[in-house]
Order: sequence, then structure tokens, then C-alpha cells
Amino acid sequence: MTFESITGHDRQKNILRRALKADRIAHAYLFEGPEGIGKRLTALAFARALLCVDGTGCGDCPACRKVDHNNHPDIHILDAEEERIKIEQVRSLQQELMLRPLEGRYKVCLIDGAERMTVGAANALLKTLEEPQPNTLIILLTDHPEQLLPTICSRCQRLPFARLPRRQLADILAQRLDLGETEALILAALSEGSLKKALGQNRQLYLEKRRGLIQGLSALSAGSTIPTFSLADELATEKELLPEILDIFQAFYRDVLLLKHGRPESELVNRDLLETLHKHCKNVTTASLMKKLKALESARYHLQRNVNRQLAMEIMLLRMVDA
Repeated sequence: MTFESITGHDRQKNILRRALKADRIAHAYLFEGPEGIGKRLTALAFARALLCVDGTGCGDCPACRKVDHNNHPDIHILDAEEERIKIEQVRSLQQELMLRPLEGRYKVCLIDGAERMTVGAANALLKTLEEPQPNTLIILLTDHPEQLLPTICSRCQRLPFARLPRRQLADILAQRLDLGETEALILAALSEGSLKKALGQNRQLYLEKRRGLIQGLSALSAGSTIPTFSLADELATEKELLPEILDIFQAFYRDVLLLKHGRPESELVNRDLLETLHKHCKNVTTASLMKKLKALESARYHLQRNVNRQLAMEIMLLRMVDA
């Protein structure tokens, strides 16, 4: 993995290149930004260039090949176990960082999902950040920097990453997946600038199942009790994909709201459902749309707190049809 092979994030890559060229490497970096946009890939490219024999991340030397195969002895990757990063993991990392590098100039540690550290783990890491060992580099990766201790953030060089622009991502997807322009734009919009999300399991949901879900939602009306509860039951079984399904519904109502306020069709997500959007636009008011969106956000809030999915979906859909 090289900087050149990573799509976008030119500013971030240039900052890291300059640090390598000047040999002014911070002891700790905080890569922050949405999930799946390239933070981890950039961190690995940075580590590869740092450990490369000629300092470029050439891809041919033994160090580069070991980084690519995840078996370089001077790179340590810390991921969450059971959704949390525990103090025992951080203490084990600290013991590794006390030792001299085995092959390269640096010991590099990546902590992916740093916001998932327990309080004890975060406080233990803070001591390491305050008194760093020479020739060590710690890179924290996080989707939610606001959940980290402020003292941890202040001891890292922060490098924010942004989502890929929709058009840029659509062009990439069209080329890689052999998609038409409309499909590529829909996938790019619903993936929210995340290449990982667009290329992952959500692709089938966004391109194939999405139409049926929206048609089922838009067909509901006040008094249609059996179809409403039937759709709620269908949604409740989609435990892993439910947050993305709610995103699809949100994008649908957003499209209707944009049409209602005279925005051009080029701004819409669901460009392949224009007939459904225009029909829905004629039958709902702005106040009704806002109530539907509020019902969606309320359902999302309760799902994050592990309420009964079936009940949450039933209440959400009943609120929507009554709006």
C-alpha cells in the first residue's frame, strides 16, 4: 500500500510525505474522520514508507513486503476485542514499545477504533503519549474523536480526513464495478463518501433491495395496519443492515423535500425513482415530511440503545403513516 494507490486525501498525504522527507516524525498522530474513507490505508502507507529501506515505500524491499503481508515485527496493530480496547491490550503494547526496533528505525503501533478504549486503557495510553519512547510512532484511528479523552487528543498531531466527494467516488465506482452513471451516483450518495462502504456488503442493499424497500414504504397509508406491521416485521429481521435501511428511508424523504422546494433533480439520491418521488411529493406537506424524518431519527436513537427492534420499527412506521 502506497500513498499513490490511495484515492483522495491529497492534503493529508502531502503532510505525511513532508514529515518523512524532513525526518520530523511526530511521536503520535490522530487520524480522525468517518468510517471507511481510507484512514487505515493511509496509516499503513505511512508506516511502510517509514520502515522502507530507501524511505519511499518502494514495495520491493523486504520491509515493504513484510508490511504488505502483515508480518513486519516492528508494526503492532491494536483492534478492539469484544467491541472494547482493554487495559491489558494497552499494557502489552507498552511492553513492546519499551524494546528497540528489530529491523527498522521505528516501532509503529496502529490503534484502530481508538474511541473504543476503556477508561483504564485510555489513561494507560496517556502515560505513554506523555513520555514517548525514542523511535516509536503511535497512530490512533477514530471515527469519533469527540469520544476520546481531550488529553489524548492534545498529545497527538491531529489529521482530519473528509469523505470523498460524491462525483469523485461515483467515477471510481463506475470504473471498478462497471456501473452506469445513475447507479454509480446512487451508490456514491448512499455510501456517504466511503469507498469501503460502497464496495462492501451494502452494495447489494443500495442497488438492488433499495427500490423494493422504498416502494413498500411509499405504499403505506393511514389505516393500512396489516402492511405496516408486515413491513415492520421485515425490517426487524435485518439486524445488521437496519441502520443502512434507515439511511435509505431518510434519503428518500430528503429527495421528496428537495423536490417540494424546487431543487433540481441532479441533487437527488434516488434518481431512478423519479416517478415515485414526484407522486409522493404531491401527496405530502412539508410538515408531514418533517414528522416522518423525526420518526426516523427517534427510531435510530432507540435502536442505538438496544430497544426491541420489532417494537421500534412498528412505532416508527405508525408515526410515519399518521404524519
